[in-house]
Amino acid sequence: MVGRPLLIASSALASLGDAMFGYSQGVIAALQVQPPFIRRFFGKDVTMEQITTGDTGVDPYVQAIAVACLNITAFIAALCAAYICDVLGRRTSVRIGGLVYLVAAIIQILSPNLVSLIVGRCIQGVGVGILSMTVPILQCEIAPGHSRGLFISIEYLCLNLGYAFSAWVGFGFFFTLPSEISWKGPYIIQAALAFILVLWSFVLPETPRFLIKNGFLDEGLRVLADLHADGDIDNTHVRVTHAEIRAAIKLEESLGEASWGQVFMQYKRRTVVGITCQVFAQFNGINAILYFLPSNLLRAGFSIEQSLLYAAGVSLVYCAGTVPTMFGIDRLGRRPFLLIGSFTLVVALCIVGGLQFHVESFPQGVARMPGADGIFTAVCLYLFVYGATWGPGPWLLGAEIYPMRARAKGMALSTTANWISNFIIAFITPPLFASIVGGYYFLLAGFCAISGIFVYFFYPETAHKTLEELGSVFNDQAPREEEVEKFPGVSLAVPGATMRDDSTSDRTLRGSISSSIVKDSASSKALQG
Repeated sequence: MVGRPLLIASSALASLGDAMFGYSQGVIAALQVQPPFIRRFFGKDVTMEQITTGDTGVDPYVQAIAVACLNITAFIAALCAAYICDVLGRRTSVRIGGLVYLVAAIIQILSPNLVSLIVGRCIQGVGVGILSMTVPILQCEIAPGHSRGLFISIEYLCLNLGYAFSAWVGFGFFFTLPSEISWKGPYIIQAALAFILVLWSFVLPETPRFLIKNGFLDEGLRVLADLHADGDIDNTHVRVTHAEIRAAIKLEESLGEASWGQVFMQYKRRTVVGITCQVFAQFNGINAILYFLPSNLLRAGFSIEQSLLYAAGVSLVYCAGTVPTMFGIDRLGRRPFLLIGSFTLVVALCIVGGLQFHVESFPQGVARMPGADGIFTAVCLYLFVYGATWGPGPWLLGAEIYPMRARAKGMALSTTANWISNFIIAFITPPLFASIVGGYYFLLAGFCAISGIFVYFFYPETAHKTLEELGSVFNDQAPREEEVEKFPGVSLAVPGATMRDDSTSDRTLRGSISSSIVKDSASSKALQG
């Protein structure tokens, strides 16, 4: 398999890791409204009517711990995964994440009580943390230079499809009540997905940049050709890209591997963008909506069956939101998507919050249904817009903004910011919904407004440049040519190139390499003739 089929298959395989992350979000949401699940893990023998009215007697803080524990271990694993990713490679990192996820799924299937369920979710968090850190890097490093947005959008679409799949699985297994399979079934499917990922990882090629960085120059060239030129290693574009990567890595090797301190100090602006985009991605409210969507729809006035069905239906809207991003974020840029997203999310959350206060003034029953329908419509708007903007945007930025020497550590920082924020949102949401009800949506709307202001003033545009050209966007203080030449064995192989990290040097370097490759190719053809 070479060319576009291999590129798509590799991207889809990596994205299966994110699909499992999305699946883990949705599966716990559906199970929290099932009597057998509540009975086994929270010790409350409840009826369907009690679940509908919210009178289950489950401590909201215990519920929050059961949901949020995954995020803490994912936070730690994402930080440690920087070393796995750099030492063992992107492909092996995906495989390890899949294996851990498989073990966690089996533990949850066999869980006899809440403690073992939490242990299983904590182990699952390790797998999800590794995958969430590695997959965006892998996607960026195999993507064509000006199609990174498309490939990260594909990844996020798969994440959303994972959530949608879990929502429909939860709805389907609802009809097996009161059997225990109603909650075990979704975990069995989760284990099957992990098993497929592990097997598929033996087909996934390693990224060309990782291969070249570790001295496998011929293998890196072959993978580049297989991915982007139907296996033709003499393709001019492949040769130019190969030479560019080697030149960039040579410069970075002269500087040494980036330490954590250098990631913060030398790449300060990149780190601010990488961390804040993931913090805003969570505090803009997505997991306050997703983790508790069936419960929120119950609170609005729908029945349990309607809540599960509508949660499954709106998940398809969430997936559809990624489609305009796939075709527009590379063309229009990252900033417009994030800015439009921020302020549209404010509107959607204010509508949901206002209508929630409205339905609370009516008793449970048909009187609530007009307001409940309005809430459902506003949630659809929220999820569509989020899926198009603040969903894929932060994962794309975190993966693309760092140079090769700091990419794994930088992405680890960005991902851990996501997970710690994810934990905070998952933990505070049940008690805040219980205490301020609709007011919580207005709090989330405030964060959306702040995120839009921050993007406007602090985020540069990173579209329309290769990974090796992004230094010009952030104006990092890169070493001058004469400083780099002090390192043994470091020299500029391409005449006329400079080592300054600005757009002029990028264009000079690319043009010089391109010219030399074209000349070599022409000379070779003349000699053969």
